[in-house]
Amino acid sequence: MTDATELSELTARQLLTGYEKGDFSPVEAVRAVLARAKEVQPLFNPFVRQEEFDEAGALAAARESTARWRAGEPAGLLDGVPVTVKDLLLTRGTPTLRGSLTVRNEGPWDEDAPSVAKLREHGAVLVGKTTTPEFGWKGVTDSPAFGITRNPHDPARTAGGSSGGSAAAVALGAGPLSLGTDGGGSIRIPASFCGVFGLKPTYGRVPLYPASPFGTLSHCGPVARDAADAALLLDVISGADWRDWTHLGAAGAVMPVRDALGGPEGAGVRGLRVAYSPSLGGQVAVRPDVAAAVRAAVTRLAELGAYVEETDPDIRDPVEAFHTLWFSGAARVVQRLGREQRELLDPGLREVCARGARYSALEFLAATEVRADLGRRMNRFHERYDVLVTPTLPITAFAAGVEAPGGGVAGGGARRWTGWTPFTYPFNLTQQPAASVPVGPDAGGLPVGLQVVAARYGDGLVLRVAHALYGAGAAG
Repeated sequence: MTDATELSELTARQLLTGYEKGDFSPVEAVRAVLARAKEVQPLFNPFVRQEEFDEAGALAAARESTARWRAGEPAGLLDGVPVTVKDLLLTRGTPTLRGSLTVRNEGPWDEDAPSVAKLREHGAVLVGKTTTPEFGWKGVTDSPAFGITRNPHDPARTAGGSSGGSAAAVALGAGPLSLGTDGGGSIRIPASFCGVFGLKPTYGRVPLYPASPFGTLSHCGPVARDAADAALLLDVISGADWRDWTHLGAAGAVMPVRDALGGPEGAGVRGLRVAYSPSLGGQVAVRPDVAAAVRAAVTRLAELGAYVEETDPDIRDPVEAFHTLWFSGAARVVQRLGREQRELLDPGLREVCARGARYSALEFLAATEVRADLGRRMNRFHERYDVLVTPTLPITAFAAGVEAPGGGVAGGGARRWTGWTPFTYPFNLTQQPAASVPVGPDAGGLPVGLQVVAARYGDGLVLRVAHALYGAGAAG
């Protein structure tokens, strides 16, 4: 039998190998993860409520998985692996409260989101719902319903958001895998702040239901301890679901991305054309220690055989177009609420909803034109380069409980979360796959993230570059 603490620290692949060899069972692994989740919850708050851990249900599922492994008949790619789910994704039998006091706890909660249904099909064990800001509206994780989620490396600092609970849970050993969502950086931001791997897949590869009020900005994807685990989870949750009319269907899962990790004939990143943009052409002020960590990782890619060129995509900050689309979506979220319910909302959310409600249809359409132009520019850019590499964020984690760092980015005085996330939200507009890879600490020991972006449908390329960095010891 393996020590319980050690079991909670294993990757999904290591757990699966242990199950296959009979070194330990899914019951032992799930017990270890549940114990760890309960241990970290009071200080870090990655889960919506400690009393809502379905310990009995999780252990029952783990016992069924153990029986299948003993019979040599695992149900799927994740049989017996503990997985957590962001509290924006429907989970049968468990409330999905979206971080809001305006959502009633009563059900019926009788339907799974497509990605959650896929987890069940593959035998994963669901151990908890992870925290989100209210309706996932901002880049940090605190809400009127469930309070502040704190950074695993320093509880005085934010875990990021809006998938902050998912990233914190993975970083803290409360499950090796988590499902998150990303509408403007919401997987990559907390992955960067918490020092884990997070991938926003190509839009439509992972079907979504119900449709996000933020429309086709929002993607569902994996948060994991490394790129190989994320590839495994992505293969599980990709594919068709009739409830999402925008999904890519069979085209979204033609080749398992985990088969692309090593590149053709095990070449890794050798020969890949990598564009390295340290500041999007001087548009972003990046903290020097963040820039240094990212540059060191890019240098490692060149040493591994990639053709690296320091260059910038031909884009200008699309923040106003993003605000039009994002704030309009937020206004739509709360449109049904009465005056008394609106008073229960996060004050910042009320503010952006009021702004979003004032946009006209013409302004919304103008924002979609900006989006289309950005997409064309990135399509042209990727005719020359396989991937774009940038910092995930220009900063590391700041104080918990606020939407933006006190002085803004480089003293810029940002109020909204978009003021310090200029590397992430452009690629929600373009629907490209993008990941955050942990590439080392800043001067204070906090995680730094490197972002890898590929053309649409290039999920395998993103994972291939990330996997090479992990293999070279430049990530983790």
